[in-house]
Amino acid sequence: MRGLKILVGVMGVLIVLGTVGLVVAIVQKMNEAATGPATPGTAESVARLTTDLALRQPPGTRIVQMAEIGGQLAIWVERADGPCILMVDLSGGQDVREIRVGE
Repeated sequence: MRGLKILVGVMGVLIVLGTVGLVVAIVQKMNEAATGPATPGTAESVARLTTDLALRQPPGTRIVQMAEIGGQLAIWVERADGPCILMVDLSGGQDVREIRVGE
C-alpha cells in the first residue's frame, strides 16, 4: 500500500512538471511568433522605399489594401476601368507590374 502511495505521488509530480513545461513552451513559441524572425531584406527594403515611387495611376484611383509578399509590395487598387493589383519590387522600388482582376 505504501508503494502505491509513493507511485501516485511521483506520478502527480510528473504531471505537474509536464504541464508547467508545456505552458512554458507555448509561451516561448507565442513570443517567437509575435516578434518573428526578421526575414532577410524585408525591413531594410521597406525602409528604403520612399515617396520617390510613383505608381502613375489615373485620377480617382483608390488604394484598397497593401501586403508584402516575398520581397514585393502588392497594392490592390480600384480604378474606373476595374480593379487591379500592382506589384512593386521592394529591392529597387521602380519595377511596377500590373495584374488585372476581373473581366
